[in-house]
Amino acid sequence: MTAHRPARAASAPMNFPFDHSYARLPDRFYSRVTPTRVRDPRVVKVNRPLAALLGLDADFLGSPEGAQILAGNVVPAGADPIALAYAGHQFGHFSGQLGDGRAILLGEIVGTDGQRRDVQLKGAGRTPYSRGGDGRAALGPVLREYLMSEAMAALGVPTTRALAAVTTGETVRRDEPLPGAVFVRVAASHLRVGTFELLAARGDQDGVRVLTSYALGRHYPAALGAGDPRGEALALLDGVIAAQANLVARWLGLGFIHGVMNTDNTSISGETIDYGPCAFLDEYAPGKTFSSIDHAGRYAFANQPRIALWNLTRLAETLVPAIAADPEQGVALATERLEGFAAIFNAAHDRVSRAKLGLSLAEPEDTELLADLHERLAANEVDFTRFFRRLCDAAADPSHDLEVAAGFADPGAFHPWAQRWRQRLLREPGTPADRRASMRLANPAFIPRNHRIEEIITAAVRGDLTPFETFTRVLEHPYEDQPEFASWREPPRRDQRVRATFCGT
Repeated sequence: MTAHRPARAASAPMNFPFDHSYARLPDRFYSRVTPTRVRDPRVVKVNRPLAALLGLDADFLGSPEGAQILAGNVVPAGADPIALAYAGHQFGHFSGQLGDGRAILLGEIVGTDGQRRDVQLKGAGRTPYSRGGDGRAALGPVLREYLMSEAMAALGVPTTRALAAVTTGETVRRDEPLPGAVFVRVAASHLRVGTFELLAARGDQDGVRVLTSYALGRHYPAALGAGDPRGEALALLDGVIAAQANLVARWLGLGFIHGVMNTDNTSISGETIDYGPCAFLDEYAPGKTFSSIDHAGRYAFANQPRIALWNLTRLAETLVPAIAADPEQGVALATERLEGFAAIFNAAHDRVSRAKLGLSLAEPEDTELLADLHERLAANEVDFTRFFRRLCDAAADPSHDLEVAAGFADPGAFHPWAQRWRQRLLREPGTPADRRASMRLANPAFIPRNHRIEEIITAAVRGDLTPFETFTRVLEHPYEDQPEFASWREPPRRDQRVRATFCGT
């Protein structure tokens, strides 16, 4: 098929208040590109609340004219499409220049809340960084990212967001022909650890300095008073360490596995980014992986804090020359910051874990209480999400213990731990009813269950988007019971368990 380049609207049919702070940086940080036209774009879904936050007209975005823009067929006035350059360590190995091989940044919008966000088309055609790929996306991965990212947002986890999903009327070829689609992603930015790695690998220390100042101003402006560029580099490292430590603590609290924590998938803003072979735990297993390419378990559930620190170390290496003129001093200062990661992560994880157990006070025995629970959950293949949701009721009324214990392969394994937990609760303030209410805000009833995602994708490929629409509505309120949608919260049967997920590129 001959590639047709999109028209640029002489005057946009609606106002897209784009700014381009990143595109004003040196042009070696990106390449200017134009999306490639598709045959017949149709809007699948527009995220109306997010559109309102961006000051955009959701009705227009959902119209045929809006579909032309969301698919890349029409570049709206004020847009300046670019593909970002970056490198990355993939499964521990440095891959050199990577970059946006199928994503095109239209520009940035300052929303009604005063926050600046990128608006990006994912699957909008080839770029100079496509490395032999077709630059396209299939419908399945687009719907997965839509559901996953919006679920994470509703769960309170920092994340990129889904503005829209659009079918293209064309076929993409992976292992089999699949319907094509474009995902419209919104992010605090698309700066990655790998962005800094590319500049450092080129020996572009001036570029590292420029990018450091830019990233600090965009994501950690309170630290801009650090003074000279060396202070800025340390301030940026501090900010990213804290953001990533807190992010991964939230992941573990929800049983989320990113799947591919490469440095090019590690956001400087501290958002969850690039939902490829991601998944949520069903039965609790600390060594669980889902990604079909993670054969050694590098990115297993419990490994995620260690990998986050490994990725942050790669960021620190790029900043060492900017931190101090003396390399040894630069390494020492960066190492000091990295050594603080464990304390920040542990404090964040403790807060998350205590909230899940209904504990508002910190006591020394809490760590061992949680470790004992995790051992029992793993030994009994207990569903992670359902256990903690049922525990909320048990916190208010011990008669619910039997229901909780029923989720264990050996129901007797729950009761000794429950006795210790209840003794610990006696030292907590508040009523049992208050405790139940607070726990229900930390333990969701609904997550994007893996088997449900697969069912939704299968239905969508056949042309039925009703399950996608339904689950999207359910996931908007993950902490509410929603009895009319009770079947969507159920764990999979053994034969329904998803054991491998795929990137989709």
